[in-house]
Amino acid sequence: MQLIDIGANLTHESFDRDLDVVLERARAAGVVQMVVTGASREHSPMALELARRHPGFLYATAGVHPHHAVEYTDECDAQMRALHAHAEVVAVGECGLDYNRDFSPRPAQRRAFERQLQIAADLAVDGVGKPLFLHQRDAHDDFLAMMKNFDGKLGPAVVHCFTAERRELFDYLDRDWHIGITGWLCDERRGAHLRELVKHIPAGRLMIETDAPYLLPRTLRPLPKDRRNEPAFLSHIVEELARDRGEDVALTAANATAATRAFFGLPDPAA
Repeated sequence: MQLIDIGANLTHESFDRDLDVVLERARAAGVVQMVVTGASREHSPMALELARRHPGFLYATAGVHPHHAVEYTDECDAQMRALHAHAEVVAVGECGLDYNRDFSPRPAQRRAFERQLQIAADLAVDGVGKPLFLHQRDAHDDFLAMMKNFDGKLGPAVVHCFTAERRELFDYLDRDWHIGITGWLCDERRGAHLRELVKHIPAGRLMIETDAPYLLPRTLRPLPKDRRNEPAFLSHIVEELARDRGEDVALTAANATAATRAFFGLPDPAA
């Protein structure tokens, strides 16, 4: 069973002490490739550096999360564009809107998001924009409106770490976007509604991720003492996801891996 983690925050300081061991555990658990999330001016270059140190195994995104939108200056835009010149950087983002915490003012969030959508459009190859790695929380209507402003200019998009309700899911699916499912699915307090919703995601639109070190699956046994999530636990998430979809886990894994390779243009390391 080959798995690909589409969202791992491996530049997080919690991985500084043992990243090589974390990567080995991931390989042992069937994770054959990972996309390292770049979500700020500081961490996007770090994500690229990790990808360059582990060719064929790690890839990167480059972007600025809405929490960091105030740092999106002209200089930041130039830095992001320079990062996207590297083949290891396979998507624009993490970018989007987050009105749940409002760590950056909403106008700043919208400006940063618009500029990153423009990067994705500007990097089009044969008329298809670069893939987008998107974040949206409690900002659905503004998020859709901003994406609509770029209709016909953008390439494939994945709404990463989907945690929302039915209306939002079907709005995304109606636009042929992909959906990233995390260990939020395993949270009986906040994620129980996802158990039903994941049945409606077409196989070709479903991808899996840990969002490590965040969102440790609460159904994992035994739980790590430090409560840090890591890519090795992706196998647990896909098992829960397959059960909820009424599928054999090998089928769910194979479909998610195929969808991910097609989305990001990743090679098959076994080929």
